[in-house]
Amino acid sequence: MPERLEAAMTRDPLDLRPTETRDGTGQAARRPASIGLLAIIVVNFGSHGLIEANLGGVDFGAMPVRIIVVDNYSSDEERSLMLAMAGIRGWTFLALDTNRGFGAAVNEGVRQARTLGCASVLLLNPDAAATPEVVAELHAASLRDPDSMICPRIVDSGGRDFFAGSRVSLRDGSIRNLTHDRVTLTSRDRRIPWLTAACLATTCELFERIGGFDESYFLYWEDVDLSHRAHLVGATLTVREDLVVVHDEGGTQGNRRGRAKSDLYYYYNCRNRLAFAASNLARRDLCRWILSTPAASWRILMRGGRRQLLHSSRPLVATILGTCSGLRIAIRTLVHEPTTRVPRQR
Repeated sequence: MPERLEAAMTRDPLDLRPTETRDGTGQAARRPASIGLLAIIVVNFGSHGLIEANLGGVDFGAMPVRIIVVDNYSSDEERSLMLAMAGIRGWTFLALDTNRGFGAAVNEGVRQARTLGCASVLLLNPDAAATPEVVAELHAASLRDPDSMICPRIVDSGGRDFFAGSRVSLRDGSIRNLTHDRVTLTSRDRRIPWLTAACLATTCELFERIGGFDESYFLYWEDVDLSHRAHLVGATLTVREDLVVVHDEGGTQGNRRGRAKSDLYYYYNCRNRLAFAASNLARRDLCRWILSTPAASWRILMRGGRRQLLHSSRPLVATILGTCSGLRIAIRTLVHEPTTRVPRQR
């Protein structure tokens, strides 16, 4: 095992110190990365109003920023509105023919950022609002430590923590929010850190070295997978608690606990939990995740509260369908891969 990877696997990898392309000028030829040039990448799917509200009025002053909006197709009307907004704001607009999912859209955005000569990227959800000062520090921090992925503390509109770092248990796939768990990992710990892609800064070079997002996830768990592979290549995952971004809890998917989620939320969280295990875990751990699936899927469903089931069966149906899809992936992996299967490392 390379010394760098061995060191990465034995240290605490989550550092919680406060510490069709159109842009009005045509497609730019690829040029060397400019020192200090940042690309803010926003994936749009029917969210032009949120993007206008959270990003349209932000004045970045002299900060060297390029804003890239990647439009996953939702409707002709939405595309026209988003294209018009990008033209007025001077943003780069990248139109995808279909809805290819979050990870695929970000990968296209990073490729475009490289073409524009950007050294680092900031992934930003349409429903997240970041001040220029926070953006500037996230950018500067990624350049100071080019082998890091950095996330701010994310709060809802009431100031309550939405995300401040999480860890996933490799034993059963349970997720622990670090807002209430400030433990330090040891070399024998079976938990891995992950950072949300709702607001995530890193260098283009590190993103490419990790391999970008696995596009097979489509939605949810792709950032868990990215964080896991970042850890494997020796990257540092950092939550900057001194930097705060506000998440609109009524935004794209509505993640507030106790409020019913979308069918896609239930389906892909249940499916992709097992897809992650099938791709990244050893056979024994994969079997353990399969056995814990009924309880895990129920916990995912209950994020929307019990009362949702009084009004509609759709959340339950989506949970069952997603779980069955994930089980097919996991069981197929067990059947068709060798008994001595080892985790995949990209």
